[in-house]
Amino acid sequence: MFTGIIEAVGQLRQLERRGEDLRVTVASGKLPLEDVQLGDSIATNGVCLTVVAKLSDGYVADVSGETLARTNFANYAVGQSVNLERAVTVNTRLGGHMVSGHVDGLATVESISDRGRAIEFWLRAPAGLGRYIPEKGSVTIDGISLTANEVDGNRFRLTLVPHTVQETTIGELRPGSTVNLEVDLIARYLERLMQPAADSEESGGITMEMLAKSGFLK
Repeated sequence: MFTGIIEAVGQLRQLERRGEDLRVTVASGKLPLEDVQLGDSIATNGVCLTVVAKLSDGYVADVSGETLARTNFANYAVGQSVNLERAVTVNTRLGGHMVSGHVDGLATVESISDRGRAIEFWLRAPAGLGRYIPEKGSVTIDGISLTANEVDGNRFRLTLVPHTVQETTIGELRPGSTVNLEVDLIARYLERLMQPAADSEESGGITMEMLAKSGFLK
């Protein structure tokens, strides 16, 4: 689990194809590695990767075929800058939102414009994912926890303060760029809970009647 608060910007040092999978070596920049152990998780541009080897200035991880199919890792090249965040601990400040590191799909940057000292981005989510992005809801873009300030169908607007632009890779994006998108974790689980259970004789799902009986509605 992560928060979407980026700790460092790293760089892909090596990409090695291994059948349908990919082994990546990441130069970790200023990311603290003292407490990182083999098997730990590090969000790499929003993708939860498991450390399989630790280096003095980075780490090695494997990217599965499933991850390649859903994320931008299939398009990355050596030298690619990546946002990095270690998994949360019980002592971590939860400054962003709950981020799983399981990317839902690729969003496309449609436009970028200045708004005072901030920068506004309009992005388009893949078909079927827009319903998980409510106005003022949280989204994760390349591992960064951000707020959707406006929503129009599958399109959504982000407003980034200068600090976020300076401390992440988002300032490198241009119209037409694609980014790893993770929608809100709670929205995905809530939709599943509201669906009838196909393998049960019960009607299943959350209904207005059930919410009323449970005291959530008056």
